[in-house]
Amino acid sequence: MLTVLCTCTAYTQTQWRSLGDVTAVEKLANGAELSAGSSRLRITALSATVVRLRYSAQAPFPADHSFAALPNAFADGTKVQMKDSADAVVLDTGVIQVRILKSPMRVEFLDQSSQVISKDHASYPVSFNGTAFRVWKSMPLDEHYFGLGDKTGPLDRRDLSFTMWNTDVGYQESTDPIYKSIPFFLALRNGAAYGIFLDNTYRSNFDFGKEFRDAYSFGAEAGELNYYFFYGPDPKRVVSDFTALVGRMALPPLFALGYQQCRYSYYPEARVRELAGEFRKRNIPADVIYLDIDYQEKNRPFTIDRERFPHFEQMVKDLRQQGFKMITITDLHIAKVPGYKPYDEGMAHDYFVKNPDGSVYVGPVWPGPSVFPDFTRSAVRDWWGTLYTDFVKMGVRGFWNDMNEPAVFVYPTKTMPLDTVHDVEDRKTDHREIHNVFGMENVHATHDGLLKLQPDVRPFVLTRAAYAGTQRYAATWTGDNTASWNHIRLSLTQLTNLGVSGYAFVGDDIGGFNGSPTPELLTRWMELGVFNPIYRNHATKGTRDREPWVDGPMHEAIRKKYIETRYRLLPYIYTGMEEASRTGVPLMRPMFLEFPAETTLTTNGEEYMFGSGLLVAPKVWPFLQPYDVVLPKGDWVNYWTGERLAGGTTIKVDPPVDTLPVYVRAGTIIPQQPVVQNVDETPKGPLELRVYPGPDCSGNLYMDDGNTFAYQKGEFLRVHFTCEVASGEVKVHMSAAEGPYRPWFKDVQLTVYGPDKVREVRVDGKSVKTWKGDGGHVTIDGVPWASAARDVEILYNSR
Repeated sequence: MLTVLCTCTAYTQTQWRSLGDVTAVEKLANGAELSAGSSRLRITALSATVVRLRYSAQAPFPADHSFAALPNAFADGTKVQMKDSADAVVLDTGVIQVRILKSPMRVEFLDQSSQVISKDHASYPVSFNGTAFRVWKSMPLDEHYFGLGDKTGPLDRRDLSFTMWNTDVGYQESTDPIYKSIPFFLALRNGAAYGIFLDNTYRSNFDFGKEFRDAYSFGAEAGELNYYFFYGPDPKRVVSDFTALVGRMALPPLFALGYQQCRYSYYPEARVRELAGEFRKRNIPADVIYLDIDYQEKNRPFTIDRERFPHFEQMVKDLRQQGFKMITITDLHIAKVPGYKPYDEGMAHDYFVKNPDGSVYVGPVWPGPSVFPDFTRSAVRDWWGTLYTDFVKMGVRGFWNDMNEPAVFVYPTKTMPLDTVHDVEDRKTDHREIHNVFGMENVHATHDGLLKLQPDVRPFVLTRAAYAGTQRYAATWTGDNTASWNHIRLSLTQLTNLGVSGYAFVGDDIGGFNGSPTPELLTRWMELGVFNPIYRNHATKGTRDREPWVDGPMHEAIRKKYIETRYRLLPYIYTGMEEASRTGVPLMRPMFLEFPAETTLTTNGEEYMFGSGLLVAPKVWPFLQPYDVVLPKGDWVNYWTGERLAGGTTIKVDPPVDTLPVYVRAGTIIPQQPVVQNVDETPKGPLELRVYPGPDCSGNLYMDDGNTFAYQKGEFLRVHFTCEVASGEVKVHMSAAEGPYRPWFKDVQLTVYGPDKVREVRVDGKSVKTWKGDGGHVTIDGVPWASAARDVEILYNSR
């Protein structure tokens, strides 16, 4: 009673005003609209598992607009059954029930057995305070929360609070806010998941039990209270439905999955050429070299410093012939310098963000006093895209949009004033609404501009700032991290929570941006980066070199081995990224996403799944003693040694500096290729299928040209593999190929882990001799590739 009294007193003292009791109910085709005096709540079912709730403190509702939600993402919605009683209104989608209690108005979500999934807190109804609003929901003791983008801290957001306000900051383990605002979270309790997306771009806050121990809450300082509820119960279904609403990553160009070398900054031109030469001389695979702001004249975007880069165009061409793709930075600030083309054009067409008095806003950034394109206008986005014309013609393959929070060198806010004026297609608004989507609209402009310049080439754009849905336009990374053990550990939770938040194409600065990693830390981080979606090594000025060959022959050999592993795994990685582009389920997954029913894994943030088949358990603490790795139920196989391990257990590992613990889930088939120096090089040899027999054994291979949009017209290859185990026999089935794309390989090599004492191998029923057994696995060479289905049988003497 004392607790309730104290919390209710705190609630009333903040002058929040609830909506009161329901006074009228109107049935809609796919939902209902409820009135509480002059307030409104409109509930619509977009599908059987996705429900939208819009609140208005004062009728009518504002015009419906979203930077994130795609129009008609769920076609025409779904019809619902409504029951209206004296106490409540119940809407039934066939999968979930939405129960609206009438006095006071509160919302509950239930499954079909009438078990509560989530509900508004009984003591704190949805309330408004001026333009601000807040929603409080009950927080069970055993419920856990994930997502919100790349927020710092542990994997589980419980007992923490977070602010959504894109901020340029060199962060540490508990810094908040940082670069992105993705107001979506996934809740998991006893294996069942739901999600909530607050589609509001103003400064908002999510509190998971810091304010009240039995309630979590979310709200914003202004804008519409408009949120979506997603029910799984499978957490993958929640992520898939969320990304269906806000959009998924496009299938990336294949080169973007190769190794990428970056630094602030590589210059002059001779240094860049030397860098490329060292990779090729040492036979260390690499696909991308980045240029940071020092290639520009006086840090002005879309310029070239001809003293440092006198033959820029020829350099790009020469590096391309060596297999390197050039990615250059183009920040969004435009130097306020008459005679500078982007400034003159923008001023002539009135394209820049304004002050309240109508003058152009000017803020200091890298070039000095700068102006900022108003990316919320389609005309401005179209113009911005044209600024890439010359660089695209030169052969620059991708672009890096940094500083787009937007960052301004004015302290302490580090951004433009909140009263600056933006024009959202003739609707005037201020920076409070636009701040969190400014970076999103920046890369929207870049992405669409590149498509117009090269309609059949997949763009590569990298962004630092983001809002929900930005994955439609750009990959992202976690910004200015630190060269420390804390940050290699932090990278796991940041990247996996980004994946849960709908952002699948992600990475961090391998080695840490700020500071200098020890040789061991850099090596272990480069090992770990193999199993990140983006594999990019980056560092700031004044730090030691990070290239793979620094620190002597031993470390170079280890790093080279792991970079080569990345290239061997490209068929598996590219197939996983294609899946993510279709389903929204990320390649890099927290353990609970793959094993929701295993509650001991729910909050495990120090190991993760890379696709459904690979478990990665890196060393992330500088301790001398062994550490625990939790293996989920089922059998597992050491990726490096082939050793089979029983799951459902915790093992101790103490990996030497040359070993990253990676385990393959029994029941997985992994496609691999021979090592190449870059993705333009054709692999020499067969496609390798590594088969790990187990329950529901399967795998997939997806291929296309890796660069164009021909795959959207059917020019791709898709093959499904299965494996069946019977007494004394393993049978691997390769399905008939889907799609006409012709792969690079003419033969397939199968390595099957498990069979011992093999006595015969058959391909399509015919005995073959091109195999060899080696202590627990058998390798079959020279299986000719054909688009028709094939079967490979391994007969062995069972023990």
